[in-house]
Amino acid sequence: MEEETSKLPLPDAFLDFLQTNEIDPLIYTAFESTPRYIRLKPGSEAYLEEIEAEIKCRLQKVNWLPGFYSLPPHIQIANSKPYKEGKIYGIDAASGAAVLAMDISVGDHVLDLCCAPGAKLCMISDLLGDSGSVTGVDVARHRLAACRTMLQKYVLGDACRLFVADGTTFSLMPVRDHLDSISCEFALEEKKDTFREWTSRRPWKERKRAARARENAASRLVSETDHPELIFYGKSSGVVGLSKDELYQTVSSSEVSSSGYDKVLVDAECTHDGSIRHIQKFEHWGWETLNGRVLNAERSDNLTTLQLKLLINGFRLLRVGGSLVYSTCSLTVSQNENVVEWFLKENSSAALQAIEAAKDWPCKSGRIPKTLRFDPVTSKTSGLFVAKFTKLAV
Repeated sequence: MEEETSKLPLPDAFLDFLQTNEIDPLIYTAFESTPRYIRLKPGSEAYLEEIEAEIKCRLQKVNWLPGFYSLPPHIQIANSKPYKEGKIYGIDAASGAAVLAMDISVGDHVLDLCCAPGAKLCMISDLLGDSGSVTGVDVARHRLAACRTMLQKYVLGDACRLFVADGTTFSLMPVRDHLDSISCEFALEEKKDTFREWTSRRPWKERKRAARARENAASRLVSETDHPELIFYGKSSGVVGLSKDELYQTVSSSEVSSSGYDKVLVDAECTHDGSIRHIQKFEHWGWETLNGRVLNAERSDNLTTLQLKLLINGFRLLRVGGSLVYSTCSLTVSQNENVVEWFLKENSSAALQAIEAAKDWPCKSGRIPKTLRFDPVTSKTSGLFVAKFTKLAV
């Protein structure tokens, strides 16, 4: 253990941070024994031996997480043929558990409120198959563009739409009544200003107009009246055939209770201190940068405020009886249990739900009953906190 610890020397300031937050430093000695994980795209199981031959290692099935396989941490998949062909994608098993915790059902309309870089979004789309819809939101356009690339690569975007927007104020409902192809053609004929089938090869005038709008938005503070930028939508996402006014229509709070999302995922921005591989990067970035990105008290306070706002808004967009999963890859109480406690105190319609699938998961209970914690030592995964809520009728 001492030999492993010496390979990732942790500065005193970070050790003090861990002690203050009651996080075991031994977690950060497990980076060489924590495997990487991949998920096979449904239908790719028949190519398992071929995939193993291409990446030159044997895949170990993760028995507690369907479709997941582990591989040694030094194995790289980005240049492999199966990865380029869209048969596999990298996603940590703990992140996969957060998606599975939503208990997605056929026909669900799902909101991924902080969806970049896109692996969880792909898994959600996989689980829905040809039913329901997925709405992905992220505040960073370049990161959301990476999500779009992933959806196209894995052919998972038919029922998905992607919006560049602030997750704390995003307010669009899912489109529950999809037009069939005949109705859609009729709608396109009847309306002049409607969304047609999405294509990356948009007319020059449209691209120029979108670029000008982005420049204008970048030159000023985005106001709450600005519409989210729609950068992708699939043919079955409910967007095709709608007018802009129909897409961006607002609904009352009472309407949300029945027309809101069935499932919401809030995988909130955090200090990433639960990710060994993220902490490893500071060896290259310089440990002095750790203070501003992880240890700075003002940044931590700002993050917990942001996390609470994301949770509040995600829950607002949830229908009565729906489920919301809140997760972070931080192991601090302030970004997890404290946020959950504050949220429950202020929302009488919110109740924590037990995660039924978790009885077979290699994780610990959080400090609040029904919450979960993954860490490299206990779970052989990256660190992750998971809490699941349901919305009650009040």
